[in-house]
Amino acid sequence: DGMAAPVHASMGETETEPIRPKVTDAKGILQQNREFLDFFWDIAKPDQETRLKAIENLIQYLKNSEKPDELKYTLKRLVDGLSHTREAARPGFSLALAQVLQVFEELPLQTALEHIKEKHDLQRVKKKLIRNAAFGNFFGVLSLSQSGRLSKEPKVVLECVQLLQSLAQYREHLKDLPRKTMVDILSETPEEVFEDVLLGALQSDLSSAFSTPEQLHLLLVAIQKFPGVLKPKKLKKLLGTTTVVTTDNIPKLIEVLKMAAKSVKKDQSLPSVGLDLLQVALREDNFDLFWREAVVKGLLLDQSGPCSYMCYRLLGSALPLLSLQQIRYVLSGEVMRHYGEHVLTAQLPDRFKFAPEMQNYVGAFLQACSDPDKQMAVMVGFSTLTNQGYPVVPSFWKVVEHLTVPVLHSYVEWLKAMFTHPQLDSCLDFSTKRQQQNQETEDTTQHRLFRLRKWIVPRLCSIVENVSVKKEEDLVMDIARFIFFHAFFDAKKSTPDIPETESALTLSIDDQTRNVLSNAFFGLLQHLTRLPVLGDAPDTSAQKQRHVLGVTADGTLWIFCLVQYADVLLSQTKYVRHVAPFTAEQRAAWDRMLATVEKMTRKAKKTESTDTFVFQQLFLLVGIQLFKAPEESVELIQDLHNCLEKAQEKTTTKKKKPAGVKGDEDEEPQWVEVVVDILLSLLSQPSRLIRQVCRTVFTGICPQVNQRALKAILDVLDPEKDEEESAVVVTDDKDSAKKSRKDRKTGEEDDDEEDEEEEESDSSEDDSVEEGEDEEEEEEEEEEPNVDENFRMELMKVLQGQNALATEGDESEDDDVDDETMMKLDDSISALFSEQKKRIQAKKDEKEKLRKEKALVRDFKIKVLDLVEVFLNKQPDSPLVFGIVEPLLGIIEGRMSSEANQQEQDFLRKTADIFRNQLCKAKRYCKSVEGMQAELHDMLERLLTRAQRQPDSSVSLYYFSAALYLVRVLKGNLSSSPDPAAGKSKAAAKPDAPAAEQALAPGLLDVERVAALFQAALAAFMTKRKSSLSGALFLDLFSRFPILSVRLLDGAVKHMMDGVRSHQQGQACALVLRAMQTREVRQSMTDSEWAELLGRVVHQVTESLKAMTGIKVKVDQEKVVKSLELGQFLVRTVQKQKLPVSLAQLQLALHPLSQMAGFRKTGHLEDTYWSVMKLLGVTKPKVEKVRKAEAEPATPKKKKGFLPETKKRKNRKKAPVPEVKGEPLKESGENGEKEGGQGKKKRNKNKNKNKRKQGFGEAGPGQAPAKKPKLQAVGKQKKTKRKLGGE
Repeated sequence: DGMAAPVHASMGETETEPIRPKVTDAKGILQQNREFLDFFWDIAKPDQETRLKAIENLIQYLKNSEKPDELKYTLKRLVDGLSHTREAARPGFSLALAQVLQVFEELPLQTALEHIKEKHDLQRVKKKLIRNAAFGNFFGVLSLSQSGRLSKEPKVVLECVQLLQSLAQYREHLKDLPRKTMVDILSETPEEVFEDVLLGALQSDLSSAFSTPEQLHLLLVAIQKFPGVLKPKKLKKLLGTTTVVTTDNIPKLIEVLKMAAKSVKKDQSLPSVGLDLLQVALREDNFDLFWREAVVKGLLLDQSGPCSYMCYRLLGSALPLLSLQQIRYVLSGEVMRHYGEHVLTAQLPDRFKFAPEMQNYVGAFLQACSDPDKQMAVMVGFSTLTNQGYPVVPSFWKVVEHLTVPVLHSYVEWLKAMFTHPQLDSCLDFSTKRQQQNQETEDTTQHRLFRLRKWIVPRLCSIVENVSVKKEEDLVMDIARFIFFHAFFDAKKSTPDIPETESALTLSIDDQTRNVLSNAFFGLLQHLTRLPVLGDAPDTSAQKQRHVLGVTADGTLWIFCLVQYADVLLSQTKYVRHVAPFTAEQRAAWDRMLATVEKMTRKAKKTESTDTFVFQQLFLLVGIQLFKAPEESVELIQDLHNCLEKAQEKTTTKKKKPAGVKGDEDEEPQWVEVVVDILLSLLSQPSRLIRQVCRTVFTGICPQVNQRALKAILDVLDPEKDEEESAVVVTDDKDSAKKSRKDRKTGEEDDDEEDEEEEESDSSEDDSVEEGEDEEEEEEEEEEPNVDENFRMELMKVLQGQNALATEGDESEDDDVDDETMMKLDDSISALFSEQKKRIQAKKDEKEKLRKEKALVRDFKIKVLDLVEVFLNKQPDSPLVFGIVEPLLGIIEGRMSSEANQQEQDFLRKTADIFRNQLCKAKRYCKSVEGMQAELHDMLERLLTRAQRQPDSSVSLYYFSAALYLVRVLKGNLSSSPDPAAGKSKAAAKPDAPAAEQALAPGLLDVERVAALFQAALAAFMTKRKSSLSGALFLDLFSRFPILSVRLLDGAVKHMMDGVRSHQQGQACALVLRAMQTREVRQSMTDSEWAELLGRVVHQVTESLKAMTGIKVKVDQEKVVKSLELGQFLVRTVQKQKLPVSLAQLQLALHPLSQMAGFRKTGHLEDTYWSVMKLLGVTKPKVEKVRKAEAEPATPKKKKGFLPETKKRKNRKKAPVPEVKGEPLKESGENGEKEGGQGKKKRNKNKNKNKRKQGFGEAGPGQAPAKKPKLQAVGKQKKTKRKLGGE
């Protein structure tokens, strides 16, 4: 006993009982083994990983120990911890107790349960600890249940269940945890134990099953677990009915389900009682009754969110449990219709959306279900839930990827059948209130049919585009052929050669649907051009490794397969009718195109050629475009033939011209120029397919691009040229603005998807229409004050013509005008205002048209930038790159100050990104610029001049970066002829030359000319108050090109004092430091030159620091920091290299800095200063913290109500105080001056603390006067102050 007490005290436990249980510890092992006791401390820690590790170590320790005393102590300690005040510790002790009981079976469960009841007795515990005791009992039973031994001891099972029943009254603390634990115990109890032991104890709970969800759940689990015990006769005694789901019990079940639904409102999950009730209904063969009466007519009619969501969750959870007939019944009922209405209304913002949860239910069902009929039934059921013909599930639905291959084929066939033979009556259709109001003026059948077909088309496309869907080439080709056929053809007769003709349309396709089909086809074609090879055959694996895209397994292009199919349709005029027949010229162009492609295909099989592949893709693309834009495509096909002939002639004659030759002698354009013109013409059309193919084609012809071809591309981007002068006409198709906008935002979605989003909800369309009308009205109201003068004159003429306008001398009234005249006047005014309204509307239409055209042109230019980006990626070492620099800078300069709408920002951002990343930061650059040195140096001079004249510093950055790019190019090219002025260029030209010599090698750079240009730019930056350049630009120059920094160093040293402002002087210090830290700069000088430079720089730093009068301003602080950093380098270099440079004046200039105001404002400045001073042998003084009691003599305590002397406002006009009374104040003042501002603040704080202590501590009779005298004293003091101030 004597040893147990200190052990418990050390572990921090508090025992309320007067007599502690005895612990056998004769040898004192518990006190000696610290490791054993630490396990229990770790189990109580909040970190879960720590708790689990401690439990594992405790079990292992007890296994190795085999000491009964430690095992008994472990049991007692774990039982005590079940009611731990820290909530995170209780589950840890419970789990530890369960593991100990599971591993050490010599510990009887009965003993453990008695310990739990004794320690956490709810009858004897104090009221404030009753919550902890309740949790102690609960976690104790839970640990016994988790030990796995409970089913072997029926008596303990009974006592555990009875204990859990007694805990039901503490629901405010434990919620429904005891009932759930009872369910867990039941699920692990053998049938014999349940029948012999538990059934009697649970009699009351089972009889009142319809009272609460927990009791009903207990009954349902018992019915499913022990069907042999709870037979119909037994249920008759318990419930009064032989089954749970009966007509009489339905109202009770509905109430219990409503309670359960509201109890899990925050959890957003299906209550366990709901799923178990569903399973019991299926077991009792009463599912139809349960679904119809309890769900549809009960829960669903409640109209509350939790009940509705519970119905949806029951629907999703029931799918794996139902038969095929039951699935069809459920998916065609009111719950599905209600779910569809929820999906439609949940599109509004701030609404809870159940659709993702339902998608998870359906996806889990399809993934686990192997029955193809059930899979098909679920897919059809959700696809036929429609809102005025449009299904509520999205066209791109992820669950499709879980379908097996046969079911996927069946689903595709069903979609095609619904398109050709739409069965609108089989759909579970609904309408919103607004849609029902609009139905009177619409043809509902045609409207629903159009919406259904509009959804089916993107659903078919999504199956091809979803990479997770397991599909074969035949299925992909089947979908593509189906969409193409119905977009451009009709069936006359059925023929087995064309499967699409065998299913005739019951309802014809209107033009709007054909437009959807056409857009969908070209969107699908765009996906096919980048589709990896399908299938797992050995011959496809090689193509997959080469990342071949857009071809079938045999290497044929997907687009070529579709062109061949189109040719078959055009030739079968007996069975197929072309909706928009080709003219003779168009058909001839088609036939010639096809023959050329077949010829090139045969040629490509023998020898692979980039030109052949490029022309093949172009011919196929333009050929398939005949179905969409026949007139333009005919001209393009003719141009392509001319290009092909010229390219073949060039190959035959072997006449090759260098790509960098400036201009072409021949007036006739080369084939590559014509191809570029064709690409530009194609890019003017709003199509992602064309954009992608043009990018691919241009990648192939990049090596052949000449200067005139590149100039044609850059002319399109030139902001100075009028858009009207451009040879390219930007086409304005329907919804082209929307498509171009989506091109930039999402490059992966199809054109038809945006139509689907528009048609998703009619209510949203109506709202947008109303908003548009409101906007138009607002615009009209805004324009009304600007009255047209011509309209005013015409109105005056009308009024004067009818004598209705009173003159100055006419005093007649309106009654003098007869009715006939008034009628004529009304008609004239009405006609006049009608014409004026038409004119205003015409102006608005013209303005809108111009805005759209401008947006189309901008979008076209964004797509043309793709070609520039491709060229810079593929040909960065071409001399033609230099011709791109200034046009791109012109775009950046022109667009930076123009209107800032989103499209303009995208164009500017893309241009800047291409210029910065693809040009200036490119790893490769042109290595052959001989003969272009003069031109490049002139360009460099222009760029630097433009950089200095820019009003915007961000634009100057791009010009300066371009100048550095040209310096890099010129310096990187090695001169073929020796330059005597270069100095060490011969040595630098050698590949094995030292790095410093290579860095100082001029190459083709005219160092003196370029250095003079940068010297002038640096002088302008340093001496002008308003400069668009920045110090960071010159820092970049000094870091990258030491050959220039050597020549600019003297100017930078001079500007350390001559800079127009402190900022420029600080930047000059930073430039000098960067140059002197460069190894190449040091190696370019002799020792004497280096020492002389150091002396000059030290002198400049000294003079700069002497000129400082204060460092309060941020700019001055930055300058001082830069100067100190440079000074630190100078002192360290002089001392390390032992150079004959005097540092005495620098040290003298540094001393006053620490006394200036603002010195301690930034820690960086102070730290840098003392690091320099340390190098000079001056250490930072330590600030001694002196206590107030030691620093100042004890002063007598002040009386309450009087201000201390330090708080009184001193009167400057007042006569000096006698010396005897002022001595203490004088001493304190002198101390304050010595200690500085910080000591003064500390003294003030200490005085405040003393005042507070005096206010709350004990006070003598003289220190605590009455309240009235206190106020009088303060009043007298104030009067005295005012009087003195007046004097």
